[in-house]
Amino acid sequence: MKNKKVLISGASIAGPTMGFWLAKYGFDVTIVERSKYLRLGGQNLDIRGAGRAVTRLMGIESQILAANTGEIGLQFVNKDNQVEAAFPRDGANGFTSEAEILRGDLVNILYNTTKDKVKYIFGKHITAVDQDNDRVITTFNDGETSVFDLLIAADGVRSSTRQLLFGDEPEIKFLGLYNAWYTIPKNETDTKWARWYTAPGSRVMVIRPDNHGTVRASFSFLSDNLSYQKLSNSEQKKILKEKLSGAGWEENRLMKEIEKNDDVYFDGISQVHAPRWFNGRTGMIGDAAYCPTPLTGMGTTLAITGAYILAGELSRHEKHEDAFTAYEERMRPFVKDIQKLPPGVPWLAHPKSKFGVKMVNTAAGILASGPVKKISKLFAGKETDPTKDKIDLPDFNSQ
Repeated sequence: MKNKKVLISGASIAGPTMGFWLAKYGFDVTIVERSKYLRLGGQNLDIRGAGRAVTRLMGIESQILAANTGEIGLQFVNKDNQVEAAFPRDGANGFTSEAEILRGDLVNILYNTTKDKVKYIFGKHITAVDQDNDRVITTFNDGETSVFDLLIAADGVRSSTRQLLFGDEPEIKFLGLYNAWYTIPKNETDTKWARWYTAPGSRVMVIRPDNHGTVRASFSFLSDNLSYQKLSNSEQKKILKEKLSGAGWEENRLMKEIEKNDDVYFDGISQVHAPRWFNGRTGMIGDAAYCPTPLTGMGTTLAITGAYILAGELSRHEKHEDAFTAYEERMRPFVKDIQKLPPGVPWLAHPKSKFGVKMVNTAAGILASGPVKKISKLFAGKETDPTKDKIDLPDFNSQ
C-alpha cells in the first residue's frame, strides 16, 4: 500500500495493537495520547477467543498470562458476607478468565512491545482534521499541524476524535446503568475470590483481587438520569455516596474510599452504534467505533481483533478504500453478534426489591450446583458461548 504514514489517536489497547501490526508491515506509525503519561489505571479485562489468538501471534500471550490477577473465581455473597454461590475460574460456567488481566498491566505490555517501533506523543490531542484525496492534515491542541496519509481514532467510547470525524452520526446508546470503578486497600475480608453482592434498590457491588496488593471495587446502579455523566468529579462522588447509602455489606468501606480516592472512574454504560467506521482517509476502531459495553466481557477482544484485521487489510490492499471495505465486511457481523445483549440485561442483575435479591442469589446457587453453561445471560451478559468469540483471522503474512 502506498499510504504508509499513519496517525492513531489513543494509547490504550486498540491503538498500540494496531501500531504493532502496522509497524511490522512497514508503516510509519505515530500514536498520540491526550494524557501526559501512560494511563495505567483500570479494572479487570478478559481476553478471549480471537483476541487471545492475536496476542499469541504478537508474542505477548505469555506476558499476559504471567500478569494474571490471581482471581480464582466469583462468589455471590449476601449482606452478611456469606457465600450463596461460587463459580471457580476453571468451571465451565465461570466468570473469571484464564487471561484475566488488569487494564493497566495490559496497556503497559502493549506499550513496551511497541515503543521502539512506534512513535508515541503524550500530552496532546487532535482539535481539527482536514483531508483531501491525498492526505490528512491534523491540528493539535498546541496549535501544531501535521500531515499523514491516514488517521485512525482508537480513543474510547467518549472519543473526541470520533466527534471531529463523524459528528453526531454514531449513536451512543445508554443502557440505563451507571458504574464506578476504583482501587482500594486490601483488608481482612478480601480473598483470592471476586465477591458479588446484590443490594435492594437495583444496586450491585463487586470487589475483586488484583496482583498489586490492593483490590478493585466497582459499584453499579440502574438509573435513566443522563445528567450524571456530565457532572464534575466531586458531584459524581456525591451521587455515588447517595446511591450507596443503605446498601449494606461493605457499603461503609466503599463509601469511605470514594471520598479518599483520586482515581474514581464513573460513567454511564453505553454501546456505540456507528453506521460507518470510515470517512475518506480517516476511520475508527475499538470502543470509539463499536463499544459493546463491559457487560459482554468482549470489549478487549473486539479492540485487539479489530486492530489486527484493519492493519492486515491495509497491508495487502493497494488502496485504503479497499482495505476499509474488506475490514468492515469481516468485522461487522462479529461486532453485531457481540453487541446483542441477552434479554433482561442489565435489569435482571439489578433487582429493586429484597425478594428480587433473594431470587438472584437463589438462581446463582442453582446455577452453581448444576451443569448450566449460560449463567452470564442471567446476570452480566458476559457471554461464554464459544461461537461468540470466534472470527476468521486471516494470516496476512502469507498473502
